[in-house]
Amino acid sequence: MECGVFFTTYKQDMALRRKPLEKVRLALFLAFVLVFPFVASPYWLNLANQIALATIGAIGLNILVGYTGQISLGQGAFMAVGAYGAGLLTVRLGVPWWASIPLAALVTAAVGTVFGLPSLRLKGLYLAIATLAAQEIVEWTVVHWTSLTGGVEALVIPAPRLFGLRVNTDFRFYWIAVALAGLTALVTANLFRSRVGRAFVAIRDQDIAAEVIGVNVYYYKLLAFAVSSFFVGLSGALLAHYRTIISWERFTLETSIVYLAMIIIGGLGSIRGSFFGAAFMTLLPALIDTVGRSVQSVLPGFAAMLPAVQQSIFGIIIIFFLILGPEGLAKLWRDIKDYFYVWPFSY
Repeated sequence: MECGVFFTTYKQDMALRRKPLEKVRLALFLAFVLVFPFVASPYWLNLANQIALATIGAIGLNILVGYTGQISLGQGAFMAVGAYGAGLLTVRLGVPWWASIPLAALVTAAVGTVFGLPSLRLKGLYLAIATLAAQEIVEWTVVHWTSLTGGVEALVIPAPRLFGLRVNTDFRFYWIAVALAGLTALVTANLFRSRVGRAFVAIRDQDIAAEVIGVNVYYYKLLAFAVSSFFVGLSGALLAHYRTIISWERFTLETSIVYLAMIIIGGLGSIRGSFFGAAFMTLLPALIDTVGRSVQSVLPGFAAMLPAVQQSIFGIIIIFFLILGPEGLAKLWRDIKDYFYVWPFSY
């Protein structure tokens, strides 16, 4: 008796969803996504929109860090470029909001390519410091170039409208955010089934060996920065039009660390892990805030401690995953699936 999954054609083996159970899970997930906004409260819709936008940014960062092995601490900077790019294109040049989003993402890709130049000579911790410099440079530019960005004052942009309706309500924006998050995941999944994606992975595994077998390491490293920055800029541009208020305080080094925590907790080199990490890091602060409000009457001083408690929990969770689950939530999910593929025969 056969126990497990066996493919007889290359078409079956190369399919995105190769097993019947995977197709069932996907259908159930899509059904949930379609029904959710009609039954959820505005609070949960807002959280869902945040998760969708964070998923786009986390996938972008995972392309660079998880798939290509290039450490980056400049996530907040590239999101700022995307957000301010979309806002300034709309306010200063009169570009329609729907056109400013891809244009801002392309601008971010160009900026990311420039800041990716040190990766041609640096790797590991040294590259992390170089991207940290990018974070500081962009942050300083946003704060001090007052004639363009407004400096420390928030940049307010008009609410996006389509056919006379305001698009950035929680319900309407949900469909845009979720659709683009799904498209990002689909494009990324197919990217790593192509020659380009395999070159990224080869550089991550061993860049010298990749160069020996004919991979243009310099070219693909810069391309990885460009592709990653494009999706990160897309996330920032969407966030700008969703909130309509752009402030440099949203894109500090703390933002970069939070997104790095997303892909560590979710799983490096995994699209599914990017979603898990984005959901986890978005819902955990909401849970802590809810618990804090519920115990405020019993412990009046606990509310003032919430920021410190939140940071402490983040740090503990990151250490926990690095030690006990280095492959993140994606590995846990994969282990559960693998168990049921051969159940009840453990061998």
